[in-house]
Amino acid sequence: MASSHMPRSTSPRPSAAQAGRLSYAIFALARAHRAQAAKLLRDLGLHPGQELLLMQLLDRDGQTQSELLEAVGLDHSTVSKSLKRMQEAGLVTRTPADHDRRVLRVFLTSRGEAMRAPLEGLWRELERRSTRGLDDATVEQFVRTAESIEQSIADHAD
Repeated sequence: MASSHMPRSTSPRPSAAQAGRLSYAIFALARAHRAQAAKLLRDLGLHPGQELLLMQLLDRDGQTQSELLEAVGLDHSTVSKSLKRMQEAGLVTRTPADHDRRVLRVFLTSRGEAMRAPLEGLWRELERRSTRGLDDATVEQFVRTAESIEQSIADHAD
C-alpha cells in the first residue's frame, strides 16, 4: 500500500526509458512543470516563452532580437513569432537600430513594463506549487543538482 506522503506518478515509465531513468525523470518533470507554467501564463494573457522575453527586457530594455535570441535559448522563428504577438498585444515595440536599419531593437511599452509584478507573482505561485512538501535544504540541493546536470549537458553540446 502506498504511503500518503509519497509522490504519485502520473504515468508509468516506459520500459525503453529504463536505461535512462534520470533523463526520463527530467523529461517528465519538465513536461509537468511547463504545463503548470502555461496554465498560469494563460491567466496573464501570455503564451509560453513570452515571459522569458519580457523578463529579459525588464532587466535590460532595448535589446536587439539577436540578443534576446541568445539570452532565452529559443529558435529564431519562435522568438520572431512571440515578439510579433507581443507587439500586437501592446507589450513591446520593435524599432530599427540607429547603427543598422536591419537590426531591430525591442522596447517594452508601459503595458509591458506593468507585467513585472504579475510575472513575479506567476513565478512565486509556480514555485509554491512545485515545492509543496519540500524543505529549503531539499530545494537548494535540487537546484544545485539541476545546475550540475545542465552544465554536464552544455559540456557535451559540442
